[in-house]
Amino acid sequence: MKAFQIRKYKGLLEQTELPTPKFGPNDVLVKISAASVNQLDEMLRVGTFKATLSYPMPLTLGNDFAGEIAELGVNVTTFKVGDRVFGKPNPSRIGTFADYIAIDARDIALVPKSLTDVEAASLPLVALTALQALEIGGVKSGDKVLIHGGAGGVGSMAIQLAKALGATVATTAGTANVDFVRSLGADIVIDYKNQDFSKELSGYDFALDTQGGETLMKTLTVLRPGAQVIGIAGPPDVAFAKASNLSPVFRVIFSLLSSKVNKRAKAVGVGYRFLWVKSSGKQLEKLAELVESGKLKPFVARKYSFDQTPEALADLAVGKISRGKAVIRVSAEA
Repeated sequence: MKAFQIRKYKGLLEQTELPTPKFGPNDVLVKISAASVNQLDEMLRVGTFKATLSYPMPLTLGNDFAGEIAELGVNVTTFKVGDRVFGKPNPSRIGTFADYIAIDARDIALVPKSLTDVEAASLPLVALTALQALEIGGVKSGDKVLIHGGAGGVGSMAIQLAKALGATVATTAGTANVDFVRSLGADIVIDYKNQDFSKELSGYDFALDTQGGETLMKTLTVLRPGAQVIGIAGPPDVAFAKASNLSPVFRVIFSLLSSKVNKRAKAVGVGYRFLWVKSSGKQLEKLAELVESGKLKPFVARKYSFDQTPEALADLAVGKISRGKAVIRVSAEA
């Protein structure tokens, strides 16, 4: 099969030929139709997480997909050959920039009938991230929610999911994307190029931070005491190290990395937690139901052919895709 791999961290994404993946009794083998490009792919390429999530080289990139089941493991009874499915593989089994992937059947769900494979492929990683953040934060009807980067992959999902829960949503976006995030349901839009959200907002119940750094620190000031901010851009915290079964050394390192934000959060009575998204077929089923009910819609900003996979990743890395998702058509039929 064809696949795109890196041979070393910070290396080029190169096309190669590989054997079709072997699959276990609890797995399915999926012929990939489309795969989306995520910031996580670029971070893995450059080695951002190599200290805690080191991969053997060469490494096939790609973290979510849609496609058709080609073969079933002997223990799989919940799907059948020919089913259209979408999913996000476990971090140890990534590699969706390829013709096929072997994946645990618990990490996939049926594609919503109303979506194309290209649309479905844009959802798993970002929609699961948004859903898990809102669930951890306990967001409910009537809450005031701040979502940074509302036009991006995670942000555009989080706005829609928060609105489906009945929350009032404020978001930050660039001038060109103000109308777009309003169309997603945002009640309050802060044009970060012309406004300072920390001077416009106050008393929020929850925040999803996709930026890190100074944006995260300022976010703490707009939350009410007892509120929580979930960060996906870092810094990682001790809770993440424990959940990932990392060594005590990393727990100390992450404690130091997150000490500034934790100290500030404690001073204002706010909780901070770093989120690393988990694979979940059950949650994908929930997301599919929201799609079918019209409460969640994907937005594919740009489509690429399989041969253009390196270009797609490069475009994402330099900010050429500032709205929604970029998707690779792995098969010609996609």
